[in-house]
This record gives sequence, C-alpha cells and structure tokens, in this order.
Amino acid sequence: MFNQSQTTQGNMPLSMNHGAHEVLDVHEVLSASIGALNAFIFYRPHVKDQELLNILDRQYAFMLDEYNITAECFKTGQDPSHPTRSYKMQMGNDSKYGLTPGQPKKPMTSANEIDDSIISGALLSCHKTLATGKTTAALEATNPVVRRVLQDSIQNCIEMAYEISLYQNQRGDYQIPQLAPQDMQAMLNMYGQADKAKDMPN
Repeated sequence: MFNQSQTTQGNMPLSMNHGAHEVLDVHEVLSASIGALNAFIFYRPHVKDQELLNILDRQYAFMLDEYNITAECFKTGQDPSHPTRSYKMQMGNDSKYGLTPGQPKKPMTSANEIDDSIISGALLSCHKTLATGKTTAALEATNPVVRRVLQDSIQNCIEMAYEISLYQNQRGDYQIPQLAPQDMQAMLNMYGQADKAKDMPN
C-alpha cells in the first residue's frame, strides 16, 4: 500500500508506472552503465596521454551524473533532481580520411600490453553499448519521464563516442576508409527529393 500523498497516475503510484519490457531494458542499461563506469576507473591509472586522461575524466563525471538521474527517475517514476544535461566535447570535429597499412590488430596476450590505443578502444565500446541499450529501453519505456531521460541521454552517448573516435582518428587508431570518387558521387546522387502523394492531406 502506497502513501496516499504520493503522486499517482490513475490508481497507480508513479514509482510503479513501468511496463515489464521497460523494467528489464532499463535494468540492462543501469547494469551496463555501472560496468562502463567501473571500466573507466579501472583504465584510468594506465592512461599515459594527458589528452586521453582529460577526456576520460570529463566523460566519467558526466556519465556518473547521468547514471544517478536515470536510476532516480526509474525508482520514483518522477522527474529527477535535475534535467538531463548535454555533453560538450572539447575538440574539433575534423576527421582524417583514408587507410594507412599497419600491423594487424589482435587481442592482447598479456596485461602488460595495455596502452592508450587499447584503452580508448575499450572506452569507445562502452559508449556504443550504452547508446544501443538506451535506444532499446527508450523504445520500450511506458513511463514518460524515464523515456525522456533515456532519449535525451542517447545523444550524449553518441557525442562521447564521437569524441573518442576523433581522438583515435588523430592518432591513426581509428581509420576512416572512403569509396572511390565515382562510387561516392553515385551514392550521393542515388536519392532525390520526394513529392507529396496525391491522396495524402497537406
């Protein structure tokens, strides 16, 4: 029995305003968020490059806050203590295109092999996993507050992943192949503007 003063929707307390799929998917998101935060803590002492360390620290603080407000609104069904913020990366968005041959990538055979390239790749994987999980959970959410918090959080996962991929790209760890110019042009010109169907209203 819930307190009569608790905000309700219909006959249900807001803290219980969740569908089963939503509960299971948000559980996965929060568990993955804990895993990502733990990974950031684990990797931090091994980072050698100051720029990567700055990115890691800024992203960790932002992710921790997002985890807390997501857990808060999930538990209460109500607005968290503050709205979702927008992550702002602190680097330009110029990418280097093209492939440079190098040594094949493969798993480590010893913990002594850990370096900034491996760390940045692991951090990027955390963001990609969270972006996918939050998208799935947002599409299943019936609680409007939880859905909005997840929805607003997805773009932050994408922005943080983009920041790390740019960092990697500048160092040759994240190479971006391109199509041949004629294939690129053909793909760009493959789609045209659509006209409104005659039977559809304005």
